[in-house]
Amino acid sequence: MFARIIPIVVKEFLELKRDKGARFLLIVPPILQMLLFGYAATFEVHHVPIAVLDLDHSQESRDLIARFTSSNRFDVVNVAQSQRQINATIDSSDAAVALVVRAGFAELLRKGQGAPLQVIVDGTNSNTALIALGYINLIAAGFAQDYATDLMQRVQGVQGMRQVQVTLEQRPWYNPDLNGRWFFVPGVIGTLTLVTIVNLTAFAIVREREVGTLEQIMVSPVRPAEFIFGKTIPFFIVGLGEVALVVSVGLLWFRIPFVGNPFVLLLGTALFLLSTLAVGLLISTVCSTQQQAFSTNFFVLSPFFILSGFAFPIASMPQVLQWFTYINPLRYYLVVIRGTLLKGVGVSVLWPDFAAMAILAFVLLTLSILRFRKTLE
Repeated sequence: MFARIIPIVVKEFLELKRDKGARFLLIVPPILQMLLFGYAATFEVHHVPIAVLDLDHSQESRDLIARFTSSNRFDVVNVAQSQRQINATIDSSDAAVALVVRAGFAELLRKGQGAPLQVIVDGTNSNTALIALGYINLIAAGFAQDYATDLMQRVQGVQGMRQVQVTLEQRPWYNPDLNGRWFFVPGVIGTLTLVTIVNLTAFAIVREREVGTLEQIMVSPVRPAEFIFGKTIPFFIVGLGEVALVVSVGLLWFRIPFVGNPFVLLLGTALFLLSTLAVGLLISTVCSTQQQAFSTNFFVLSPFFILSGFAFPIASMPQVLQWFTYINPLRYYLVVIRGTLLKGVGVSVLWPDFAAMAILAFVLLTLSILRFRKTLE
């Protein structure tokens, strides 16, 4: 068996050695994409353009607005003089948020009453709008608390400060600074690996069919399972190198911590590569031309990315789509890579994800072998 598999493996490596373009695509684009997505893929919002309309013109209103202008989350692009200017700024998308301080704002505060702050948000980009609203709530709550404390101290003196207060103390685990890049970069590693390996393997058998070498294999003593394994082993080794490359970029360039066991990550990566290789080989056995394989890749990879939980929470998806995520190997690998890099968890925690990827790899490789046998017949 191995005597027939080894020549196939050697042939694949020789083809890769002769193909300078393939070697370039395996090294340069993943590094560039890692750098690009590492900086661009984030849900953090900075420098949101806002417009301000202050109808109160008091010390309190100026203090409140100053808290927004001094924050790197917002950039004041327009100090409006009327409601009409606010509407025009939002309609033209020059500002995503508008703050309106009504007349009487300071008077209400001095009486110890609640003073409203109107916030107008451009909801066309709902994600940015929700995040910006969260920042606005934090800034407004901080202003309200500071003003109430200062007012009580001025009115009642130090004795008025002696009252029970509840203070929120945040203790984020695994990511103390709440750095969004620590969440996204491991996801980018898994996504790039999926795209690269599936693209490589999806063209494996199709290329043999187009150049005419598949007919030679059909009359040889090579069995379907041996042919599939011979195609899988080289791409598996290439995939390990690809993961090592992009993980190195994430650790060295983006300073992502690695607090877990590297052997646990290696085991999870091996199972993930086997399942993604099986996906690509199954596509390759179904398609008869490289154009068909390219189209099928697009049809498969896009749902895999969307249903992985990388950018969109799985719990927020409809129940039917949540069921489909269970056949997506990227879903499990994202749990593994984030768990090993950031949390340092081991097999005792990650074994359900390991088992799921192993089952997917076994089922898909079996289907690839059966499909290839049917093609030969």
